[in-house]
Amino acid sequence: MAVTAKLVKELRDKTSVGMMDAKKALVEAEGDIEKAIDLLREKGMAKAAKKGDRVAAEGMTYVATDGNKGAVIELNSETDFVAGNAEFNDLLLAVTNAIVTYEPKDVEEALQLKIDESGQTVNDKIINVSQITGEKITLRRFAVVNKTDDQTFGAYSHMAGSISALVVLDGGNEQTARDVAMHVAAISPKYVSDDQVPADVVAKEKEVQMASEDLNGKPDNIKEKMVQGRIKKFLADITLLDQPFVKNGDQTVAEFVAANNGKVVSFVRYQVGDGIEKQTTDLAEEVAKQLGK
Repeated sequence: MAVTAKLVKELRDKTSVGMMDAKKALVEAEGDIEKAIDLLREKGMAKAAKKGDRVAAEGMTYVATDGNKGAVIELNSETDFVAGNAEFNDLLLAVTNAIVTYEPKDVEEALQLKIDESGQTVNDKIINVSQITGEKITLRRFAVVNKTDDQTFGAYSHMAGSISALVVLDGGNEQTARDVAMHVAAISPKYVSDDQVPADVVAKEKEVQMASEDLNGKPDNIKEKMVQGRIKKFLADITLLDQPFVKNGDQTVAEFVAANNGKVVSFVRYQVGDGIEKQTTDLAEEVAKQLGK
């Protein structure tokens, strides 16, 4: 049986192993997915294979910089308890450092990075920690950021790594950049400035505001003027530069950075579990299943 991309994806979904490991197992199993799972289990991936259909929506983010390179990552586990243990934290640090060092282009490439002198890969390390903790662990995403010698990084993690932010400034200084990263973590802007907001986002907001009940019956010119004011406020709420600075609400982020001889270039913000649909478990139902009722 031919080993197709669809089969590889199915095996990965069931086992959470890397693409190359899945492909090798399928080739060895001649395309038999159940046999491939058994082969992966024989190679020490048994626990990981059993957890393939479970959702890892907890975990931690982490941010690290090294010279002109930086990275933000999100590493997920099934519970926040595991996310707080030493093995998970050591894994988080090791994976982040590998990503900063080698700058992989995507998660697939990151999983194949050599993480130590023994030749162990990031994927091997994740599986090993998954076996120790008894939970599914996944590298969900990462962003690699580069800067010039004239630019400044600001890194900040909030609430024990539940949120991390990395900011790049033109000029400025490390404390200013870190303060902006703290603001990004706390306030969660979507864009640096209003000229970065996609036209369709603005158009959608205008459509919503034009349909507001409190504008019913008002002349079109008045309605248009009021909506334009609301759009301006909407943009100020979602763009970093126009937001009131979290440590001093009397000035905007743009004013704060300019006062410290800097200009915001970019930011990355990761929050654990963003966009993941978490599983909800009915304890009574789970016990009944185990008892065969």
